[in-house]
Amino acid sequence: MIETIKIDAAKAITELCEKAKIKKGQIIVIGCSSSEVAGYNLGSYSSPEIGKAIFEGIFEVLSKKEVFLAAQCCEHLNRAIIIERKAANGFEIVNVLPKIKAGGSFATAAYNAFSDPVAVEEIKADAGLDIGGTLIGMHLKKVAVPLRLDVKHIGNAPVNAARTRPKFIGGQRTCYDENIM
Repeated sequence: MIETIKIDAAKAITELCEKAKIKKGQIIVIGCSSSEVAGYNLGSYSSPEIGKAIFEGIFEVLSKKEVFLAAQCCEHLNRAIIIERKAANGFEIVNVLPKIKAGGSFATAAYNAFSDPVAVEEIKADAGLDIGGTLIGMHLKKVAVPLRLDVKHIGNAPVNAARTRPKFIGGQRTCYDENIM
């Protein structure tokens, strides 16, 4: 089961990178509930083995592409982000250390594997992968655009993905009609 989870995580992140046209140096935020992957309710069955397998599957793909992984912690750490220090440029570093039951299995795996990990309060990522309904939207740039992936589940957890695009400002009025006022 663990190897299948790792393979599915790698497939999901590969597909996200392709569909979102991710480039070197960009940031992808990942939210992951190992409990949901294992078939339990969010936050009720943290699994270091599952968190590590998903991290390894994703990190291997992103490292080859030279894309930064931002691991979202759970609500107990206010959804702080674990990221490599060199990617934290401009983001406020906070003093927190994720653990399995306070931060989550995935964020803990990221912290333990990164060469120079830091925690930041928030980021504005270029794309994101939500494994198990962890609500990553607060860490995406505006405007988030849902992506439909072929990988619909990792283990028992539903998978959702998003990319971002610049806001449309000015130009033609497509959403505003003077006659309505």
